[in-house]
Amino acid sequence: MIAIRTPKLLLVRCQKIWFTPYLFHRKTLVMMKVSDEQLSYILQPGVKELANHFTSRGHEIRVAGGAVRDLLMGKVPQDLDFATTATPPEMKQMFEDENVRMINAGGEKHGTVTARLQEQNFECTTLRIDVVTDGRHAEVEFTKDWKLDANRRDLTINAMFLGLDGVLYDYFNGAEHLKERKVLFVGEADTRIKEDYLRILRYFRFYGRIADDPDKHSPEVLDSIKKNVEGLSRIAGERIWVELQKIVTGKFGGELLAEMVKCGVGSHIGLGESIDCENMLKVYKQCQETNMTMLEMHPMTLLASVFQSEEEAFKFIARIKCSKKEKDLLLFVISHRDFVYSCKDFKGIQDMIVDYVIGEKRNREIFLSYVRQILLYTCSSKFLEELDSWYIPKFPVSGGMLIEKGVEKKKTKFVLKDMLDKWKESNFEASAEELLATL
Repeated sequence: MIAIRTPKLLLVRCQKIWFTPYLFHRKTLVMMKVSDEQLSYILQPGVKELANHFTSRGHEIRVAGGAVRDLLMGKVPQDLDFATTATPPEMKQMFEDENVRMINAGGEKHGTVTARLQEQNFECTTLRIDVVTDGRHAEVEFTKDWKLDANRRDLTINAMFLGLDGVLYDYFNGAEHLKERKVLFVGEADTRIKEDYLRILRYFRFYGRIADDPDKHSPEVLDSIKKNVEGLSRIAGERIWVELQKIVTGKFGGELLAEMVKCGVGSHIGLGESIDCENMLKVYKQCQETNMTMLEMHPMTLLASVFQSEEEAFKFIARIKCSKKEKDLLLFVISHRDFVYSCKDFKGIQDMIVDYVIGEKRNREIFLSYVRQILLYTCSSKFLEELDSWYIPKFPVSGGMLIEKGVEKKKTKFVLKDMLDKWKESNFEASAEELLATL
């Protein structure tokens, strides 16, 4: 029997979305009914069709994870993931019987079957428990107990389920923590972290998304992070980089990086313990004061602020195994930021672009994206405006022209460099005839 508590009617407004929570308690389970308007964002035609396949065969299915959290924060969920009591073989048989296309077969070993309905992909994952964990991977066992599945998740705000009738199933007070802007682990933080050390970074990432103050961490959580921080050394660099990108470009990115360093995270993710937190916070503050949006800035652009030299950055690059383009961007910002800071007018930026794009034949679009990033880093809003309205002019002299004038082929590279400098001095106005006349 469900014991019903009837508090005063509470209306919570979340970005034009209203919902009325009706609270029910069964042991540790808190159930809340979301509004019909909120539920309408979930019940798309494809979701209704998907749900019908499961319920007609006696399987339970609920929305899980981030979509539930976003809905309660007043956001329209972009990606819907589902949890179900059906096993992968049962799901596969069901979808085959209904002629539903399945994609990404590789997810089956983790209990996930992805169905394609109404031009949308829906990941459906069997409820499971972690039987054995080693800090990186887990051996799982399927279950039909929703609380056991919620118990294996990392944070309380990520351990909620939403029934397709609008009932929220909350086993660990995730909705309350979300309302209070708290980020807490399910159960003991120490236990959750030891199951997967990447959860240390996930904690900081979600803190940036949920919290409304950069310094309201739970002391117990930080203590557990400090005790287990060495476990991050066992995590693959690619997984670290995925989380770190979201941290640095999110809310409180600078403060969270500084807190991570205090907790000893830096040396285990390639940042070291001597990174320049003071300069990093200065760059973040300048960006905020000049209304530079973090969303426009590449994570590498922001991370350049913690390195004093390219040598320091190389250790980080080796640890996270980023792409060549990302590596080049980081090194470019570090090596050219002082020059950009010193530029008195846009001509200096133009000359730099010409040297690289024309002189060194760098890819035009990629290099211009690097320049844009360094202008964001240095908060050079005026230069950004000028960059948007400036087109790289065509250099009028070619190697063939020099050879026709009697220049030896092996010397054309050096002569072209000399003429490029003269062309820049003329503000890119000297013609081919004028430049060739200098020979």
